Amino acid sequence: MNLSQWLIFILIVQIIHGLSTWKLYIKAGRKPIESFIPIYNLVIMMKIIKRPLWWVLLLFIPIINLLMIPVVWIEFIRSFGKNTTKDTVLVLITFGFYIAFLNYFSKDISYVENRDLRPKSKTEDTIGSLVFAIIVATLVHTYIIQPFTIPSSSLEKTLYTGDFLFVSKINFGARTPMTSIALPMVHDSIPGVGLKSYLFNDDFTKKETSLLNKFQLPYFRFPALEEIKRNEIVVFNQPADTLRNMDNFNPDRNYYKPIDKKTNLVKRCVGIPGDTLEIRDGDIYINGKISVLPKSAKAQYNFLIDTKGQAISQDELKYTYGAREGLKYDNGYFALTNTGEYFLTLTDEEAKFIASNPIVKSVKKQLTPKGEDGNVFPHVRSLGWNIDNYGPIYIPKKGKTIKLNIETLPFYKRIIEEYEHNDLKLKDKQIIINGKASNTYTFKQDYYWMMGDNRQNSLDARFWGYVPFDHVVGKPVFIWLSLEKDGKGLNKVRWNRVFSFVNGNDKPKSYLIHFLILVIIGIGINKLIKNKRKV
Repeated sequence: MNLSQWLIFILIVQIIHGLSTWKLYIKAGRKPIESFIPIYNLVIMMKIIKRPLWWVLLLFIPIINLLMIPVVWIEFIRSFGKNTTKDTVLVLITFGFYIAFLNYFSKDISYVENRDLRPKSKTEDTIGSLVFAIIVATLVHTYIIQPFTIPSSSLEKTLYTGDFLFVSKINFGARTPMTSIALPMVHDSIPGVGLKSYLFNDDFTKKETSLLNKFQLPYFRFPALEEIKRNEIVVFNQPADTLRNMDNFNPDRNYYKPIDKKTNLVKRCVGIPGDTLEIRDGDIYINGKISVLPKSAKAQYNFLIDTKGQAISQDELKYTYGAREGLKYDNGYFALTNTGEYFLTLTDEEAKFIASNPIVKSVKKQLTPKGEDGNVFPHVRSLGWNIDNYGPIYIPKKGKTIKLNIETLPFYKRIIEEYEHNDLKLKDKQIIINGKASNTYTFKQDYYWMMGDNRQNSLDARFWGYVPFDHVVGKPVFIWLSLEKDGKGLNKVRWNRVFSFVNGNDKPKSYLIHFLILVIIGIGINKLIKNKRKV
């Protein structure tokens, strides 16, 4: 639904509220008309249930309101003496319509003026505290900072598989949820169960005919503290609706998930709006100049290390040379090929270092030649683009107008149709947008180019194209824990990464010791204060 449709829906809900509660408002000493006036009726309700007025605000914050509305229902019926478990269950399973039943059919009901003075049971206190804690945690998780786990090795050397991050929502502007009916603090599925955590009719068609899909909220983002900078690490929703259906973005095969429920990914933003990007023999060029990565970023490539069958120890490969298994042989073990070579993922510096080993005969970087098709975005074979030799390609900027023809359409077709919600048709080689013949197009939002540092083992923008700004989730700011998959005991923790910052210009530095010192100092000060009070 668009904004006007949501306003109409809210108005209808307010009228239903008035029809369901006006007699109860009278019993509480209020005028019946007050139950019908939008927003004001909720202010009066807070006075009736003797709760703070800022609760009204929480009723209009997406996701938070799903928790607050049942709380208000329960508080309202308890203000009229309905305190039993049966009453609580009835108001919840009837989605609040039990209040309407009490309004019209419960003649002996009366308003309890001083209900807060009655003693509360331990169960009530516990449940109340738990609900409040969930609401606060949901507010922080949804609008301020969110925990995130690195799922892949695409940013290896900077972010490792097994890093646990805090992602700031406020740096690039917190995005309000678009899926209005969903479980709090859960992404697209319920952990351990596998069921969807939200209500939406995911299907393989663009037509949103389901009534459920009408309850999607319009996109809105709060003001940002900063803009996304070139070569900054960003968390975003995968533009292809799901990783399993991204080949050529065939509309008949795409799986249409809401934007905020698409797969969360983390990559480096190597190109910002207005840039022209090109990849030459694995190196990124922006606006004709080679891109200079920050010191913390380490671009890696696949290399064939020829030792003529002579083995290098596993620990030496991993810890001395910093090697990772190449994608084809990623099985947790550095194995020699049948031709006596290692297939490893290394930085250029690491490749030079391993080349100095006496048993190494040659080191060859594995690059796909220019002109050889690699089935990459925009999936036009005649371009001859691949992951190592790609572009040049323009990254759209909001307000920029480009020429549109049969040759340029593959680059922008998904933007026009999917991301900016236009009706696009091709008739006799004529491009029709929203019923009008068009040879130009003006972009409605900014786009970004996201890639992994592990250049040849990363599923990124080279395959699925531009990332719209409305898909941006936030900025990784802090690593609070880092676990090594194959480690054991205390060695499973990467202690040098725990409590370190992300997006710096150098290697991560752990501040765990500093944190522990502050905790110890805090405990000491607290004990001193308590001892002084006793004296």
